[in-house]
Amino acid sequence: MTAPPARAGDTSREQPWPVRALAQRMTEYIGRAPAAWIEGQIAQINLRPGSSVAYLTLRDPAVDMSISVNCRRTALDTLARPPAEGDRVVVHGKFDFYPGRGSLSFRVDELHPVGLGELLARLERLRELLRVEGLTSPARKKPLPFLPRTVGLITGRASAAESDVLANARARWPAVVFRIVNTAVQGSGAAAGLIDALATLDADPAVEVIILARGGGSVEDLLPFSDETLCRAVAACRTPVVSAIGHEPDHPIVDDVADVRCSTPTDAGKRVVPDAVAEGRAVDQLQRRARRALSGWVTTEQARLASLTNRPVLRDPHGPLLRRSDEVAAVVARIRRDADRTLDAAEAMVRHRRAQLTALGPAATLSRGYAVVQVDGAVLRSTDQAPAGSALRIRVADGAVLAVSSGTEPAPG
Repeated sequence: MTAPPARAGDTSREQPWPVRALAQRMTEYIGRAPAAWIEGQIAQINLRPGSSVAYLTLRDPAVDMSISVNCRRTALDTLARPPAEGDRVVVHGKFDFYPGRGSLSFRVDELHPVGLGELLARLERLRELLRVEGLTSPARKKPLPFLPRTVGLITGRASAAESDVLANARARWPAVVFRIVNTAVQGSGAAAGLIDALATLDADPAVEVIILARGGGSVEDLLPFSDETLCRAVAACRTPVVSAIGHEPDHPIVDDVADVRCSTPTDAGKRVVPDAVAEGRAVDQLQRRARRALSGWVTTEQARLASLTNRPVLRDPHGPLLRRSDEVAAVVARIRRDADRTLDAAEAMVRHRRAQLTALGPAATLSRGYAVVQVDGAVLRSTDQAPAGSALRIRVADGAVLAVSSGTEPAPG
């Protein structure tokens, strides 16, 4: 008979491993795994009477994942109080493979409850981590809408927190619409339920703001609201989230990453919607202010209009024109007088000059008995110009006489 393959990769349909070979190798492989410390929340515990082994189921508080754990009963007997479902514990152990049943279990040799002080220290480390990542920065927080059409509410079923939010919001704005998702708000599985509810409301386009509401409780009761996965889901929401967990002293980590923190669910009901009565008073006040402002503006403009209409130019618009018309007429008359005097003086000067020209001109000389003799069109100035037989033209005052020269005559001595 052929020996089975030594390695899993060498097996085939013709040469498979027998179950014992796989179980043996699983036992050897898991046996080499080192021991580890793990933390979880007890989801189930089974303490069988007379049994020396306790069987527990530890779940991750952030996600839906669990592991089977068994430990000796003596490890539990050393505790101050027996562990109960919902407790957070830290255990030390390693995996064991039981070949007879083919099952895998985590065998615990130490179990320690997570004390309140240690739990608070871990929450502070998580709070600081989220701060360093910027998830608690005021700059990334989204403002709440003034009047949301639909408000999402995540809370426990029939809880006082739900009643407080609804009563206060509807008292302020009766027309507000709520979409309510009820889920567990404490205990194992609460964080996962809150995350699912948050995703449902965030995906609804009608929801404009989401409220996480829960009444007060112990630190352990409020642990789901400090869950890292829930806090990151709140920070990633596109819809503004209001955290209203517990009372004023309560401060889960989700308060830091939410867009608005309210001290109580009652306060949340007042923050998400405006007060209809107060808004009505504000509208009335604004109307009065607008009326006063408009009345004041009209009064001011009326005063300006009265001031303008009382000015002389508007009170008697024709008066200045008439006064200017009289001034223009006076100036025209003065110009005409000056022009007439200038023309009269010029005419007198012309007459004087004409008289001078008349007195000094040839015609005046001729009228006194003188004559002008011309030879061939030229004025006779010498006897040499008119020898005997020359044709002469003699001009006198009333005309001209034609003559012929008969010769020269000596000048008188």
